[in-house]
Amino acid sequence: MNRSTTIITVASVAVGGVLAYAVYFDYKRRTDANFRKQLRKEKKRVKQSQTPSESGQPATGGVNPDELRSALESVRNEEVPPGPEEKEQYFMKQVGMGEQLCAQGPAFHLPAAMCFYRALRVYPSPVELIVIYEKTVPLPVFQLVMELTNLDVKDRVEGYYTFFPPKAMNVAVETVNVPDGKGGTMSKKVLVVTKDFEAGEVIYKEDAIVAVLDADIQGKGTHCSYCLRHIETDPIRPESDRLNSVYCSSDCQTQHKAHSQTLLFTLESPLPAAMAPEMGGTLREARDNAQKAFVEYLIETKKAASELVARFVARQVSAETAKMLPREMLPGVASEPVLTDGGEYSLYDHLERLRYLEVKPADRETLVLKDVLQTALPGLEQFLTDERHATFVGKMSYNAFGVYFGEGREDKPEPSARPEDVEKTRTPCGTSKQIGTGFYAVSSYISHNCAPSAKPTFPTGTAQLQLTATRALQKGDEITVAYVDVSQHPEETIEAARRRRRMELVRGWRFACSCKRCAEDGLEGESEEGGDESRVEDVVTRAEA
Repeated sequence: MNRSTTIITVASVAVGGVLAYAVYFDYKRRTDANFRKQLRKEKKRVKQSQTPSESGQPATGGVNPDELRSALESVRNEEVPPGPEEKEQYFMKQVGMGEQLCAQGPAFHLPAAMCFYRALRVYPSPVELIVIYEKTVPLPVFQLVMELTNLDVKDRVEGYYTFFPPKAMNVAVETVNVPDGKGGTMSKKVLVVTKDFEAGEVIYKEDAIVAVLDADIQGKGTHCSYCLRHIETDPIRPESDRLNSVYCSSDCQTQHKAHSQTLLFTLESPLPAAMAPEMGGTLREARDNAQKAFVEYLIETKKAASELVARFVARQVSAETAKMLPREMLPGVASEPVLTDGGEYSLYDHLERLRYLEVKPADRETLVLKDVLQTALPGLEQFLTDERHATFVGKMSYNAFGVYFGEGREDKPEPSARPEDVEKTRTPCGTSKQIGTGFYAVSSYISHNCAPSAKPTFPTGTAQLQLTATRALQKGDEITVAYVDVSQHPEETIEAARRRRRMELVRGWRFACSCKRCAEDGLEGESEEGGDESRVEDVVTRAEA
């Protein structure tokens, strides 16, 4: 893996884990003159310690792979400072120590590289720091830093599916070759069971990372805006809420505020008081206007994916803030969902690996969301580039499940958009029967089949997904679900039912179904056209090549 590849991969791996800290760090760099002065001083001292002879040296020898692996494991086992100020001090200390060790000769190159690598672990912009290192750190030491980085990135990328999903969920992710709809095959990640199941057995239960109510239900006071539960009597109504949200319990209200509501739809700071920047009247008014514009857009478009993306970004900030700060500073906030058996992975790591559809959100959508982020935490909007926002929307559109209770509802308004523009979710009884939409990290790996081996249901009356086997499954069998209503309606012929469900799949997920049932239900001699337009991010493809 060369330097440019490392930078691309490091940027991708790190982006999800630095949101809250990056805001703090960048704020310090912009507003604290002493901090900027100290940072420049350290950079200058490192550069001065590099002699002309050193800059022309070839890569240092004498460090074998075992020593490098041992050094990496040693750094990994060290505790990272919890708070932003502690991270700042740790960063400066490690850069200073690295400089001193560089001056002591080749025997100290590996210890020096370990210091610079420790600093890289806590720096919010690793790509920026790698570029600085290349210009200021002696070449043999810089190359060792890059070797440590390459090894760490390789382990994180290749080892991800060792930790995910948790073994307690009784499933694993495997790579298989599947028909591409064009007469060939394509590589795809699928979900398989890791033990035998009988028909009717529950395979696993999974909580949504983010979930939203359908637009016609939100604000009506009938369902909890957090867990989506139907509320019989006396919902909890916040004094001020942009979306007129209601809750079935104080716990749901607390969780919703902490995960996304505060950042997106209130004027409260999403960070604890100790970290929160001051907000004057002008900034407060700007944030107020930004939120109004975003809510107007959500009401106008009625698109769940837009709100899911916003809440996912907000929850990333919440998750990373929770990691940074002592527990007592965040009272009442539940732990993040356990999505791995070990390993250091962020919510972004899980999203990054999923398939998505290439979409182009309206310019206005990207603009209003970036305004909400920027006015809540200046600098946060830089995370949401136009390209990243489009990818996020494409991932939510491709992977989201519809939440429905029982056999689904019958009172959802008919959409006014063209059929090809109607938002679709993975709902076996049909998107028209859902009350809301959820995004699930593990269930996103489940492929469609018109004769599915499992069915997602919501028996708790909340957005918690329960996956149940619809037939006997043996260890290693692939799990499939129906993304659409695959039943044959009373007035339909077999051919008409096949045509309907395949049309819905093309419109919602842009692939021509090649399952056995579709092949058997098709007319003799009927030609099959169309491929699978879903894709994975280039950085994931390169890393797994």
